[in-house]
Amino acid sequence: MSRAVASILKQRDFNRETLVRLLEANEEETRLIFSEAARIKHQKVGNRVYLRGLIELSNICAKDCLYCGIRKSNENCQRYVVSDAEIDKAIQYAVDSRMGSLVIQSGELQTENFIERVNNILIRAREIGKGELGVTLSCGEQSRETYEKWRELGASRYLLRIESSNQELYYKIHPQDETHRYQVRLNALRLLKSCGYQVGTGVMIGLPFQTMDDLAADLLFMRDLDIDMCGMGPYIEHQDTPLYQYKNQLHPVAERVQLSLKMIALLRILMQDINIASTTALQALDKQGRIYALKVGANVMMPNITPGLYRNNYALYLNKPGMDEEAEDSLRNLEKQVHDAGCVVGYGVRGDSVHYSARKR
Repeated sequence: MSRAVASILKQRDFNRETLVRLLEANEEETRLIFSEAARIKHQKVGNRVYLRGLIELSNICAKDCLYCGIRKSNENCQRYVVSDAEIDKAIQYAVDSRMGSLVIQSGELQTENFIERVNNILIRAREIGKGELGVTLSCGEQSRETYEKWRELGASRYLLRIESSNQELYYKIHPQDETHRYQVRLNALRLLKSCGYQVGTGVMIGLPFQTMDDLAADLLFMRDLDIDMCGMGPYIEHQDTPLYQYKNQLHPVAERVQLSLKMIALLRILMQDINIASTTALQALDKQGRIYALKVGANVMMPNITPGLYRNNYALYLNKPGMDEEAEDSLRNLEKQVHDAGCVVGYGVRGDSVHYSARKR
């Protein structure tokens, strides 16, 4: 049967049917997929892993997504906002540690106050980083005007996860109201592209109600949207969310990890020169999860540099790793994982998407 998988990989014949076949690959066939993904990664983006210092700015969110621990309705979530002084300190730490980039992530808000706050952080990042720090924002759906303003102030990448490209499944994991519109999210991704960002998206893998066909469609969705970067990982339940009631229907943990690694490998095979993150969620389910991801296609890692005081409160899912670490521990652990995966850390390098540069030519 491995011949069928080898043939699909060789002919690069990727459609929903063949991708489902690859996602359902047995152990021996999966090794072929992983090996091909590793070869392509090495050839197209090299052996360097780029670091993005992650600042979780605030867990205050206007959205009420059914899977997320910081959803608006979760009264057990202690809300916080990182102060300006703490942000400055975190940016300085990223510079001193020779991280090439920052990621500013937050619960989704569209208030004037929030937009202004991000404006100021971008200005500070440019000042403290002397214009050399790459900045990725992950601050949700915003207006064109806001996206353009942030781009002008120095943000060069934007991550907006679609979570599922299947509209029907999207509405099973989000409230069906004006704040959670599939089309609005899709339009926001297109808008980001037209504003000149390196655009990233991603999905959750192993959701309740999700099929292999959905995951194959997610891969094709990302290819057809022509994204520059991706952050995706296993779905992990959170006890204070409506989706938690389906926890007994989930794939076993080991299967969710393996499926996530297959998704990363297949995306690397489909989109050879994009940036792919090795996500924290993988490590939450398997201590070696992030190392495996680097071996099968991922080339970006995000050490958490949010002040330790706040980390417990940015709990999107259960058992998130690094909750009790300070920034330095988080960075040291990541450096070790990069070396264990046989890769090297790209210190002081922005690590922009090769795909984006090629797309812009």
